[in-house]
Amino acid sequence: MGCFFSNRRKAEKESQPEGGEERPKQYSWDQREKVDPKDYMFSGLKDETVGRLPGQVAGQQFLIQDCENCNIYIFDHSATITIDDCTNCVIFLGPVKGSVFFRNCRDCKCTLACQQFRVRDCRKLEVFLCCATQPIIESSTNIKFGCFQWYYPELAFQFKDAGLSIFNNTWSNVHDFTPVSGELNWSLLPEDAVVQDHVPLPTTEELKAVRVATEANRSIVPVSRGQRPKSSDESCLVVLFAGDYTIANARKLIDEMVGKGFFLVQTKEVSMKAEDAQRVFGEKAPDFLPLLNKGPVIALEFNGDGAVEGCQLIVNEIFNGTKMFVSESKETASGDVDSFYNFADIQMGI
Repeated sequence: MGCFFSNRRKAEKESQPEGGEERPKQYSWDQREKVDPKDYMFSGLKDETVGRLPGQVAGQQFLIQDCENCNIYIFDHSATITIDDCTNCVIFLGPVKGSVFFRNCRDCKCTLACQQFRVRDCRKLEVFLCCATQPIIESSTNIKFGCFQWYYPELAFQFKDAGLSIFNNTWSNVHDFTPVSGELNWSLLPEDAVVQDHVPLPTTEELKAVRVATEANRSIVPVSRGQRPKSSDESCLVVLFAGDYTIANARKLIDEMVGKGFFLVQTKEVSMKAEDAQRVFGEKAPDFLPLLNKGPVIALEFNGDGAVEGCQLIVNEIFNGTKMFVSESKETASGDVDSFYNFADIQMGI
């Protein structure tokens, strides 16, 4: 009777190539397509329009450095992007999963979306921003912020690939690490600023193939007022619960409210716990607790005289049968705590 192990060793020996050398083992990482860093970099350019089309970056890191008088468009999602020593450039960046870091740049105009945004040693930047966390500036002056306002067909999917929510945007909640007494190193762009006047659309035939629109009502990210002064003492919080049409319903409600003259102040997408529901919904919390297990909720704050009543009418007329929470409280100019500010304390966890 032959030994199983001896037969296996014999088979392995016979399978070896002549000369006694074993074939090198193949690992999954050996079979990956090699990445050339030069494909993910714009460096030393002057007076050029350059970019990357959807699918050409696909989540890689990207570097932009030493560019002057250039128009740069990254129509894809990426891991992180660093912009160093650039002057008088127009820059568009699709969704960035991690950080966007500007260093030693001046006279640049940008539109971008990211998880973290930081500026250091820069001056005179204009940024239309979507940022999931608090934007940071350091040792910088004359930095102006507006709300992200951009659309092209692939952009919504790129936000998902980058792990970003279109509703988590703290664009105006800026922190200055190096404030100067009596001076303000940053400010907000005029509310009526036209995006294309600051960040024009690309003009090369290759990049024009991306069907870009910059109208507010088409923007993938809802255009919010952020921390601008409110026009009314009355604000309204609406919470939409997870479901197949939650995002579409949120966008429809925003369109209806803005169309009737109310202002969208801020938005948030977050997972809520029972204790969060008690704080936000008060005595109505038991009605909504079962809905929290379905997934993250979307919260919208509207402002304007009659916002609460106007929102309730729209919800009843258009979203009849869809479970939503509409606050019945009104915020006052003195800053009394409203449901949204209870809501704002909830940690994001989408």
